[in-house]
Amino acid sequence: MAEIKKKRILIYSLIFSPDGVSTAYLYNDLALGFKSKGHEVVVLTTTPHFNPLKEELQKQPLKKIFFGLFYTSNFKGIKVYHIPLKKYKNISFRIVSFFYWHIASFLVGLGINKIDYILSPSPPLTNGFIAIILSWLKKAKVIYNVQEVYPDLLINQGYLKSKLLIKILKSLEAFIYNHSYKVTTIDQLFYNLLFPRIKIKENLEIIPNFVDTDFYKPKLNTNQNLNQAIFSKNEAHLNIMYAGNIGEAQEWDLLLDTATKVKDLAVTFWIIGGGAKKEYLSNKIAGQKLNNIKLLPYQSRDNMPALNLLADIHFIGLTKEVEFEGFPSKVYSILASAKPILAVASIGTPLYNFLEDKDCSFIISERASTKLVDLIISLMNDKSKLDIMGQNGYNQIISNFSKDKIINSYLDIIEK
Repeated sequence: MAEIKKKRILIYSLIFSPDGVSTAYLYNDLALGFKSKGHEVVVLTTTPHFNPLKEELQKQPLKKIFFGLFYTSNFKGIKVYHIPLKKYKNISFRIVSFFYWHIASFLVGLGINKIDYILSPSPPLTNGFIAIILSWLKKAKVIYNVQEVYPDLLINQGYLKSKLLIKILKSLEAFIYNHSYKVTTIDQLFYNLLFPRIKIKENLEIIPNFVDTDFYKPKLNTNQNLNQAIFSKNEAHLNIMYAGNIGEAQEWDLLLDTATKVKDLAVTFWIIGGGAKKEYLSNKIAGQKLNNIKLLPYQSRDNMPALNLLADIHFIGLTKEVEFEGFPSKVYSILASAKPILAVASIGTPLYNFLEDKDCSFIISERASTKLVDLIISLMNDKSKLDIMGQNGYNQIISNFSKDKIINSYLDIIEK
């Protein structure tokens, strides 16, 4: 058997460790997976800005280079370059910071030698452009991973209305797709959407996201106990959880309306995370005296397996404006924990298509709180079906979406 030649892989991503969000965890595992197979990995990313966690920064401290023009760190033996990026409240500052990321990352990328492959996720779309320019200069190949479809998502959310800007971004999108060595996307719906936009059809592949089934599983490790002063739950209640980004893309008003209608019943809603809509949620909860909602900040990744197990069922609901352009990666970790999902999803969306035939979820396709209330009452009366559905989801993850299986799909491209 011929020996596989070691490759040098640059991961060029807006988010990576020690940032504490799902995209970071996904690409952390990919980097470690490539390294474990004998390849050399280097990462070009930002400073933690989405969900910086103090304990993670202590594990992976950043070293200032050239008075803070960029930083470096070490992630389990992998060198990481960090370009400063902040989520300023001032729009002008945010734009300047975003431009700095692109310019500085390009210049730092020029100094990284002997690159064979560049793996870059979307969003943002502009990362793909920088990756391709770097690949030309470095004689490397780009694998562009579409996690969300841009600019479609911005157009459908109503953030992008300028015909000129839409035309420019559509041209940029086509340029990236047609100058990448491979374009990977996470499900069949995205594949069908991108297929007409790509000239060489063989360059488009489906590689779904994955979950670390040694980390997320139906039973806790001994060091995963939660602070009971904060996370004590009423076992007699139906405990419904959302853990993740509290942003514009989620159906918060629907959840609030549902919580209002069941606030005298034995139901507790856990909302854990942070984001643009957290203050809005906090004000609504206080104003409507919704004592059945526990709103808590982001937790460290080490706590996530225990949080998943704390819930009886997990809520996921994307708004109509974005649900066709994104897929919540938390689905995998929830199912790996043998917990079912309560999903609000229109027919034909990536979330609906993924869940519909697996018997691991309840899907509400009509955005009416009365539907959610009826379902909640039925589950309160019979929790036994939750364990069965949770086991069904776990079986699906083990068979099709484990970390090793998906990493090997990327290695098939890299080592081919």
